[in-house]
Formats: sequence, structure tokens, C-alpha cells
Amino acid sequence: MRPGIDRAVGYSWVVAIVMVIALMANVTYLQGFEAQDLRDDPLNARQYADRNKIDRGPIVAGGERLAWSEPVSGKRYQRRYRQSTVFAPVTGYFSPFAQTGLENAENHILDGTDARLATTSFVDKLIGKHVPGGTVEATIDPDAQRAAYAALQSSGGRRAAAVALDAKTGEILVLASTPSYDANDVSVLNGQQAQRAFNRLNAQPLKPLLDKATSELFPPGSTFKTVVASSALVAGSGADERVRAGRSYRPPGAGRAISNDAGDIGGQCDLSAIPLIDAYAQSCNTTFAYMGAESPGNDAVHREAAEYGFGAPIKIEDGMRSAASSFPRTDQPSLSALGSIGQGSTVATPLQMAMVAAGVLNDGKVMRPYLVSKLTAADGQEVGRGTPRQLSRPLTSDQASDMRRMMEEVVRTGTGKSLQGTSVLGGKTGTADVEGAAYNDRWFIGFGPRKDPRYAVAVMTEASGYGIESGPIAAKIIDALAG
Repeated sequence: MRPGIDRAVGYSWVVAIVMVIALMANVTYLQGFEAQDLRDDPLNARQYADRNKIDRGPIVAGGERLAWSEPVSGKRYQRRYRQSTVFAPVTGYFSPFAQTGLENAENHILDGTDARLATTSFVDKLIGKHVPGGTVEATIDPDAQRAAYAALQSSGGRRAAAVALDAKTGEILVLASTPSYDANDVSVLNGQQAQRAFNRLNAQPLKPLLDKATSELFPPGSTFKTVVASSALVAGSGADERVRAGRSYRPPGAGRAISNDAGDIGGQCDLSAIPLIDAYAQSCNTTFAYMGAESPGNDAVHREAAEYGFGAPIKIEDGMRSAASSFPRTDQPSLSALGSIGQGSTVATPLQMAMVAAGVLNDGKVMRPYLVSKLTAADGQEVGRGTPRQLSRPLTSDQASDMRRMMEEVVRTGTGKSLQGTSVLGGKTGTADVEGAAYNDRWFIGFGPRKDPRYAVAVMTEASGYGIESGPIAAKIIDALAG
């Protein structure tokens, strides 16, 4: 060959070798580092193929198996759930098409594809050698979860939910919801059978597949006055400082006045000015409507609500978030006044209101709620653990002390005094009117036990009556946790 041709052939070989190396590097990168993201892509239908041929690890809590896999014919595995209507908000389901709850949040630990479970070489991972599924240990207290679910069911509420948190760590100890569903009905091997179960559940008006504790929003009624009172403390008020009260209050520009509950007529709320602690204990609408409309005003209440977690979904675990609670940001005093008594466009999840109570109890610090206590490989080696993390600090220590004293006054002399003698040390009742409905959203948030209080609880039941009727449920939950 001529020298020029030899040189061209040599260049071609160099280019070909470089391209082969680049291709191998790209394949290695995709298989070694991007494979999981590609498998999880919503457009990748292959992620659902053969999913029942994997022996998924268990979900456990308090030494009890809540979810596990059993072998069936054809080298397939059937997912099983213990007392699923009780624990469904925690485990979620694993169907032929999707997964929810911890089944989704820790899907790759359970199916063995999480990189933390790999105990062999990088080459084994590249060639697709399967690693056994790991175990997910939840923070839930099984006995307290059962007590909460039973109490919610017996409340007569059309919808109901309860959340209990360890205020110092953020661990979710109770996450109960009713109406509920049985994950065994949808976590089946046959896709058509699963779809029929989904169709039946989705056709029910109260949507049992939707967790009421984290995924549905309700007007929080007077429990939101805890946030408004906090904003007043941050603005410089004290628990014993006199604040505006009165039988009615008309916000600037409003066509209608806001009044106290009929049962308050002749009581402290009728007076023109009373201590903040008494206005909170007696739940004077006029006091907190005025605070939201004028002083400290909408901006202050909105900022304080955001500090507690309002305005954005609350991350529980990766792939597991709550609905976003909200308080209106508005320049219309009438809307801010109504929102400040937990009505109008103010809505919250029970998880969010439990976080409010927990922040007060925990010296003004709100911890990020979490549901995974520990992750272990099939050989028992720990590969992950839930870690307490501070989310925000809406109150200083002194302000939180004032707010705790106010919540304790509710139980001592206020709207929650029927809880005296129970394990509830402090709390706040709330009754939210639901327009056009014969029922109310009955709320109670609080903390206990009385000696060394540690647990923050929020309970919502939908039925006729008042928020105090949810208080005994909170007491039963605290009893179960402290027992």
C-alpha cells in the first residue's frame, strides 16, 4: 500500500477502537449506575413484568411481620399482609401494576436491587446476579396502631384518622385511617382480579384506598388556633397578656361578623379583653379572627404556619409524602380571619396537626416525621436507619413553654376539661363546620402522658358533635404507647 493509504487505515483503526471503548464505557455506566433509574422510569412497562417471581423481603414492626411473601405454584411469590385494614396506611400494597406505602418507599430494599444490599463484587452486580430482598422495620407501635384503629372505627365517624409522633425524634408511632382496605385483595398475581378489586374500591365514595392521615385534607377548626397563638407569641405577646375578645368581631371590609360559639355566651369570651391563655383555653373565635385579620396579621400567621410545615408536602420517606396543608396568604382581612379559626380555605392533614402539637412539646422544634426505623440485609447486616432531623423551629424555648402552658390550660379549665384524669396532659379541641353536611370534622390535638410527656397526637373524626369527642381517642392512643 501507499504511505497515505496506510496512514488512513491506521486512523480508521484508532477511531474504531476509541468508539468501541466509548460504547463499552457507556454500557458499563448504564448497567452499573443508571440501570435502576431506567427500570423505575414510569414509561418502562417492563418493570412490572415478572415482579411476582421475586421473593420480596418482609415489612416488620415491633417484632411482628406486617407484610411478607409466600411461594406459590410456578416459581412465583404471593404477597401477604397481617391485619391489613389496620396497617394499610403503613405497608401500602404491592399489586401487579404499582405499589404504595412502604412497599413503594423501600421497594428496592424489599426486592433486593438496592445497592446497599450488594455483598459481592461490582462484577456480580453488572451481570445481574440477584441479591436477596432485605427487611424494612417500621417505627409503628403495633399495639397502639391497633388501639387507634379500633377507637376510630367505634367513633361513628364517616371518615377518621389518627397520627401519633415521638415529639423528640419525629418517629411515626401511629398512622391509622378509616375507612380502610385489605391489601390482600389488590396484591394478587392475576392482573384482572386486581383490577376488579381496584374498581370496587375506587367506586366507594369515601375512597378507602386514600389514607386519611396523610393524603386527605380537612378544615382543622380551632386546633389551628395553636398556630395563630404561636404567631402572637413570636410577635411579642405572652400567655398572660390581655388580648381582644368580645361576643363578635367584624373584620375590616367584611360583610359579616364572626361570632363565638353559642355555648360561650355569658362566659369569658364575651368580655372585651382577657388573657391570651384564657382566650385559647375557651377557644374564643373573636380573639383569633382578630389576630389573623389585624394583629399580628395574615403575614405573621402565614409565616408561622410555614414554620410548622404548612404550604408544602411533608416528606415521610423517599416516594412517600403527605398532601400539602395550607393557610391562605391574602390581603383580605375577612378571609384571613376565617382561616385563622380553621375554616374557610385553611386545610390540614392529621399528620400536619400532629406536627404542630409535637413542635410545642419538643421545646419549639419540629422534627421531620419518618416511618422507617431500620433496614437490614437478608444476612442480618444493618444497611440503613431512620435518623431524627430537625425540620424547623417555629418557637423559642420560652415561647414553647408558654404554648405548652396554654394547651395544659385547655385540659385544666377549658374546652378539654373532660379529659382531666386521663393520660392527656395538654391539648386543643377543634370543631370545623362542613358546608351543607350534617356532620362536623371533630379534631383533637394534644400530648402526654402526664408524667414525662413524650407523644404528640392528632385525631380527626367526621360525625355530628364537637371536637372534644375525639379527645378520648387521643387518650387511648397515649395509654397504648405508654403501656
